[in-house]
Amino acid sequence: MFVDEVEIVVRSGKGGDGIVHFLREKFRPRGGPDGGDGGKGGNVILQVDHHFNNLVKFRYQREFHADDGKQGGTKNQTGRSADDLIIPVPPGTIVYNADTDELIGDLTRERQQLLVAKGGRGGRGNPHFKNSRNQAPRTAERGEPGEELRLRLELRLIADAGLVGVPNAGKSSLLAACTNAKPKIADYPFTTIEPNLGVVELDIDNSFVMADIPGLIEGAHMGVGLGDAFLRHIQRTRVLIHVLDGMSEDPMLDFNQINTELSLFDENLAEKPQIVVFNKMDLPDAQAMFVLIQEEFAKIEVELLPVSAVAHKNLRELLWKVFHTLQALPEPEVVDEVPVYRAEEDPRQFEVGLTKDGAFWVQGKAIERAAAMTWWDQPGSVRRFQRMLEVLGIEHALIEAGVEPGDTVKIGEYELEWQD
Repeated sequence: MFVDEVEIVVRSGKGGDGIVHFLREKFRPRGGPDGGDGGKGGNVILQVDHHFNNLVKFRYQREFHADDGKQGGTKNQTGRSADDLIIPVPPGTIVYNADTDELIGDLTRERQQLLVAKGGRGGRGNPHFKNSRNQAPRTAERGEPGEELRLRLELRLIADAGLVGVPNAGKSSLLAACTNAKPKIADYPFTTIEPNLGVVELDIDNSFVMADIPGLIEGAHMGVGLGDAFLRHIQRTRVLIHVLDGMSEDPMLDFNQINTELSLFDENLAEKPQIVVFNKMDLPDAQAMFVLIQEEFAKIEVELLPVSAVAHKNLRELLWKVFHTLQALPEPEVVDEVPVYRAEEDPRQFEVGLTKDGAFWVQGKAIERAAAMTWWDQPGSVRRFQRMLEVLGIEHALIEAGVEPGDTVKIGEYELEWQD
């Protein structure tokens, strides 16, 4: 099964909790606060692995969770940080935020990595809250929550040369004859319902990768037939091998139709070098058609290369022509990550509102994060959270909205009772 588009959910690890603890040793009955910090939560990282050639494994596992950091210990011992979760993906994987359609990254090179969810930092232990007025703080932080993200992974095959043409033109036969690939081959349209890859080995030193793209028909760029699901795989190829069916009633019409579909899907495809081959030259009718249309293609300055995938006629000449065309092209640029503009978000921004049942709600990145990192059974931690409400202006906003003592205020996952 070939899968080239999936949605997955990734969640990084929560930071470990900091603790409240005081040193108690012989001759040091008041050793002071020594609660350790929590360890960092694990990141979620996508990494290119050439052993994978499609996204089928994500059909069976859609959620990936990194481990949480460990809680801090006594004597200022920091909790163990969690290992990063490495998710292998095939080369050519493009990563989108599934909720916003924002492009996050483009993974093409072996072992290239993309951080998609950052692990939460560990909460601070009580030594961090010691000051001149409070020598024995009973305040600590819980670990920062991890990030959760819904991703859309889209695969675009990376091949040097791509075979395009109408259904049943003989592309799969050509791929099988030139490589060790074993695509399904039969005498009916749409035999190929998924892209196939094969390596062409010209000699011990020279080779390139060839891809067979399912046949295109008119309207493919709008999803007619098998079209737009596979057109994107052509975008990464450097050279197109346009295969004409020697048994077609009008090869010129087929040629123009395919080029129209390519340009309608992506105008840059029209700029790619094309090598046009006239297949099935082992058949007398194809040989007769070749004589008729050769001059017609010459008028538009397109050279036809007669081949036969079945009889292996002129395949060596075709492959070396593709190789030399590839050699003449500039080397593709190596891009670590597609540059994406992201508007700066102020974490201190917040919104205040009222639910249908009369409770107040507060939404904001900083305050929700602070609520998740607060130990609600520690008076010092609660007082610190109250000061944060005041500093961020949330307390004033709630009073302006009409909050009164005893009202419920919802912040993130927490429901609090308002007090003066």
